[in-house]
Amino acid sequence: MNQHWNPHFDRLLSRRELLKASSAGFGSLALAGLLGDAARAGSVIGSAAADPLAPKPPHFEARAKRVIFLFMAGGPSQLETFDYKPLLNQRNGEQLPDSVRMGQRLTGMSGNQSSLPLAGSIYKFDQHGRNGTWVSELLPHTAKVVDDLCIVRSMFTEAINHDPAITFLQTGSQISGRPSMGAWVHYGLGSDNANLPAFVVLITPGKVDQPLYARLWGSGFLPSRHQGVQFRSGKEPVLYLNNPDGVSPESRRLLLDCLKELHEHAAEKLGDTEIDTRISQYEMAYRMQTSVPEVMDLAGEPEHVFDLYGADAKKPGTFAANCLLARRLAERGVKFIQLYHQGWDQHGNLPKGIQQQCRETDQASAALITDLKQRGLLDDTLVVWGGEFGRTNYSQGKLTATDYGRDHHPRCFTVWLAGGGVKPGLVYGSTDEFGYNIATDGVHVHDFHATLLHLLGVDHERLTYFHQGRRFRLTDVHGQVVKAILA
Repeated sequence: MNQHWNPHFDRLLSRRELLKASSAGFGSLALAGLLGDAARAGSVIGSAAADPLAPKPPHFEARAKRVIFLFMAGGPSQLETFDYKPLLNQRNGEQLPDSVRMGQRLTGMSGNQSSLPLAGSIYKFDQHGRNGTWVSELLPHTAKVVDDLCIVRSMFTEAINHDPAITFLQTGSQISGRPSMGAWVHYGLGSDNANLPAFVVLITPGKVDQPLYARLWGSGFLPSRHQGVQFRSGKEPVLYLNNPDGVSPESRRLLLDCLKELHEHAAEKLGDTEIDTRISQYEMAYRMQTSVPEVMDLAGEPEHVFDLYGADAKKPGTFAANCLLARRLAERGVKFIQLYHQGWDQHGNLPKGIQQQCRETDQASAALITDLKQRGLLDDTLVVWGGEFGRTNYSQGKLTATDYGRDHHPRCFTVWLAGGGVKPGLVYGSTDEFGYNIATDGVHVHDFHATLLHLLGVDHERLTYFHQGRRFRLTDVHGQVVKAILA
């Protein structure tokens, strides 16, 4: 230790003392203003609680208490799933009319093709449910629950390539660095379970045609406590959560208590909100050592539940197992549950590829709706299914009787929602007979986000955070609630 240590050195290093001593105290006034902005940024829906993870009241009565987002990364083809276009089969192989394309940009993958032949789906569509909703034969299980779904056929986005498109749909901006949907929800509404994260991420392993980045469930400029926590299959569901060999729960508790005292001392001196975040995250990790193994253990689920979700439900990490786990997390009050299933980017060999993707996801997606409904959870759980954009109505590459591909298409795509205050059995919006442009009731990504927040009882214009001189929100300066789909 330095023998010449000055006992007042801590005071000299304090930013408050430095600013107070500078420019006749004007620096202190500036710091007070900055701290005031920080305080205002954290008091959007409720007053800043002693526990930063505590539940916060919504702006108005919520229809949904939680969200389960089934994200089909890569862009599933709406033309093979929910948007039936018999004209494409009638005119299969003909050129995409200029009057339909209207000069809209294409990706570099098909923009240089000498031919853009229209490609009808080789899969059959049939009408299902009370309203005769068209659903592809690829989705027989989803077709059985179609009366519980609100299918939006008129989604559109601004991004034509994967990274900006998925970033846009997940964060409200094509540029990385913004908070994700789940982070915004956690920031605005807090947590309903002190022993589990409010925002959990589950990823089907083994599919990497388009990579996923942790920033897609990150907190951006929000405090880091709001970021998503990825749960994995295997012996260590959350990385670095377990105690190392030789460390007992009692010694870990003692260590955390001492560390908390040090952090509280530092927080008092420096006024850094991230120190409070660090304290709360350490405490959450300690509680999760018990809560996470319990929720991840599917052994207690009865056999008829596994039959409902399909054989894959017994295989940890599969989409089916993750859907069952999502239901268990929803039961325990987790606010936002994000599932990612990759592999939907079918530029070629689409018929075989999408058949496999639907086989992996169809039964479990429908089972989740049925399971939630049987348990009385669907009414206040909003389930969402969809990807970052759609696919073109023309073939990328060679078109044959049994094979074709589809390029990225931001102009129109399909998502469905269920439960949580949306109208069941509704098909909202439509595309033209070529499946290339929106014909009625377009829903922009910002509209989608505004509606999702509205169902959670949050006014998207009031959920803001002050950062770098201005207030930010999930919907930026756009977005309208799609009232026609509200129950």
